[in-house]
Amino acid sequence: QVQLVESGGGLVQAGGSLRLSCAASGSIFSFNAVDWYRQAPGKQRELVATITSDGSTNYADSVKGRFTISRDNAKNTVSLQMNSLKLEDTAVYYCAAGVIIAPGGIESDYWGQGTQVTVSS
Repeated sequence: QVQLVESGGGLVQAGGSLRLSCAASGSIFSFNAVDWYRQAPGKQRELVATITSDGSTNYADSVKGRFTISRDNAKNTVSLQMNSLKLEDTAVYYCAAGVIIAPGGIESDYWGQGTQVTVSS
């Protein structure tokens, strides 16, 4: 059974850095496009960054130039490097990935459990 496992969240001062990781557990056939989302209390879920299977990336304007998404296809992992963190970056961060679990299978979306990022003044 496929699960996405997130790690790396925590408490950091403004201006600091964190690196989040999203790993697919279980046997999968392919690990396609991966998104990072975040949701702060009282706000809608926001798409932060996307990376496709060929490595193309896209970022929300609010994080452009500060966050970097990358992937390691051999390990089926995706990372989000977050630099120059601001108070408004405080949120629960989720990864979501398109996964095919067997040859000839259809792609399904899987979500991680979320990891809390808190930026303090």
